[in-house]
Amino acid sequence: MLKEDEVKKIISEVMHPAINLSLVELGMVKEIAVKEGHVSMSLMIPFPNIPILDYLISSLRKPLEQLGADVDIEVKQMTEEEVQYFLNKERENWKGM
Repeated sequence: MLKEDEVKKIISEVMHPAINLSLVELGMVKEIAVKEGHVSMSLMIPFPNIPILDYLISSLRKPLEQLGADVDIEVKQMTEEEVQYFLNKERENWKGM
């Protein structure tokens, strides 16, 4: 059974496809909880209807499911402060698609 520290390590390695940082470093993953093989988390998005949303969800879900976890990802909108943090990090670390 997965432990919380293992889940956090796996999630911390999930990179954004166009920004040279992980989703965790970008402030996009919050509220990680692990209980009896079930992992839940919030994926914070800076803007509604981002075109890579399905890709981001899959990138978080797949490595955990491969280890037998049941994964629930709730998509939430970032606050204005979180969006500014994200945009600053994006500007500093953009690598393109």
